[in-house]
Amino acid sequence: MISVSRAARAILLCIGTVLAAGTTAPVNAQSAFPTKPITLVVPFAPGGGNDILARLIAPKMSQQLGQTIVIENKPGAGGNLGADFVAHAPADGYTLVIASSQVTMNPYLDMKVPFRIERDFEPVGLIASVPLMLVANLDQPFKTLKEFIDYSKAHPGKLSYSSPGPGTPQHLAGEVFAKMNKTELLHVPYRGTGPSITDLMGGQVQISFATFASVIQYVRTGKLRALGIAGKSRTSLMPELPSFAEAGLKGYDAELWYSLLAPAKTPRAVVDKVNGALLAALKSPDVKEQFAKQGFEAKGSTPDELKAYIGRELARWQRVITENNIKVAM
Repeated sequence: MISVSRAARAILLCIGTVLAAGTTAPVNAQSAFPTKPITLVVPFAPGGGNDILARLIAPKMSQQLGQTIVIENKPGAGGNLGADFVAHAPADGYTLVIASSQVTMNPYLDMKVPFRIERDFEPVGLIASVPLMLVANLDQPFKTLKEFIDYSKAHPGKLSYSSPGPGTPQHLAGEVFAKMNKTELLHVPYRGTGPSITDLMGGQVQISFATFASVIQYVRTGKLRALGIAGKSRTSLMPELPSFAEAGLKGYDAELWYSLLAPAKTPRAVVDKVNGALLAALKSPDVKEQFAKQGFEAKGSTPDELKAYIGRELARWQRVITENNIKVAM
């Protein structure tokens, strides 16, 4: 009986050890995160706001996490291609995406989007915001925002504007302007901000509703003409530029924001760790300085705060897109 009892105890001890290992392994794996490089997907070509932000925060986040962050540009379908890639990536924190405001616009546009922001992603943190600036090719006859508004009304369908792709905030900024100004603009989509601005400077298109960060260098060097801030108020970055609200377009607001997202069901412990690295990067004095130079305002948030913010933006863009009857064919 004694030998049997000892054998039984030994078996039970082994079973208990196995069960304990099974329940603690995922926790240990999460606490050890990250153990390999992280891929940060930019869903646009190099040169745009997503790309600029990725290259500013990645080095600081790498320092915090102790692993390299590899930036991978995956442009296409107005940013949807790269975002969908991350939505279907393993939910382990090793594949992230920098998403802009457009992820809250896509559900209400006439687009075949294979993901839903509230279903397929885990919010990590808000990164930054940036105003959209209306810029023009130097050969255009209008020199001020008022002259442009008057010219667009007098020449419906004669002006073309570039964007990083259909369904992007830059695209919708033009559509909403045309509706509010009772005119017509020709939209010319590109595979990213970089090529859209290159063609603007080359004269293939006449104007663009571009992020402050993507065009400020060209405005300062005299390669593009800045006309106004596509929003409710002026920006301290260029206080001499009038806002669209001042020009009579009350309620027009096309500020762009950027966030960090992970695939849905990424463990909260992993999300919190990445969020901590992001917040530390945003508080870094040199990152703040670079943000300001590029026209970005650093934000930062908890995952829950970003989730609530996305919910409000979904409601706002549903109203804007529905009221203005905006549709996008892909």
